[in-house]
Amino acid sequence: MDEAEAIRLLHAPLGQPGSGRVRYGAAMALWRAGLIGPEVLEVYRVASAHDKRDPCVALADLGLPPAPKGREPSALLPLYAAARAYLLTLNHPGAEEVRAGLPADPGAEQAVAHGRNAVVDRWLGPALEAVAADKPDLATAIAGAAAGLDWVTYDAYPRDRIGAAFAAGHAFASILGEAAPFAARDFELGLFLIAPGVLYRDHHHPAPELYAPLTGPHGWRFGPGRPVVTKPAHQPIWNPPHQPHLTLVGPVPFLSLFVWTRDVNDPAHVIDADDWARLEGMRLG
Repeated sequence: MDEAEAIRLLHAPLGQPGSGRVRYGAAMALWRAGLIGPEVLEVYRVASAHDKRDPCVALADLGLPPAPKGREPSALLPLYAAARAYLLTLNHPGAEEVRAGLPADPGAEQAVAHGRNAVVDRWLGPALEAVAADKPDLATAIAGAAAGLDWVTYDAYPRDRIGAAFAAGHAFASILGEAAPFAARDFELGLFLIAPGVLYRDHHHPAPELYAPLTGPHGWRFGPGRPVVTKPAHQPIWNPPHQPHLTLVGPVPFLSLFVWTRDVNDPAHVIDADDWARLEGMRLG
């Protein structure tokens, strides 16, 4: 009997026939593993003949350590499952590439560093309010897991070329990837958040990329000099390798799932354009 199973059985429901003996058997396994002391084991032995007797009460009365509990269920697996289910409903040219990199079982969760991020603190809540209007389950999954993600404000772009507003007004977090809660090689799934009104200037990268915007409308263009096209939430954007693209965030924060299907360690590069000042003054209705 492994530790997790023993802890589960230690909390067998009171009153079920034979549950006292089940709890004692689990306590014996934990004692043998050195996880509880003999005094705690004795409490479970005495209670084993009484299926309705709660050993936790006796432990408290005797001033003994409480019964060990299993780990709280992680919110990250429900987030991965919800994100995967949503992405598999979308039609776009990269659908098969995306599907191939999203296993039903992402494997064991691995620890990642995480801390506060000012962009997330300010804008994730308003973004999730918008998502909840039509995708409440996905909004709930993101909200539940957000604090356990490593939100990063990307600083590899030259600040004078990407613009101060974007440099200070965005954050992303990996869900599945090389440094994510769920491991994957040369593949990345994550969340991307940008503050309202920010222009993410023209850029490109070797990685094929899916944006699955959960909020909208936002503006997009696919090369300097081309028109900005307004697109609603839930309309996927597929960028083949080195496809120039730009995003103009509307009045609602931009929150999107993103997927890079390969070449995830190759950096993105800004593409210069002469109309950024004009676009940064635009406001989408």
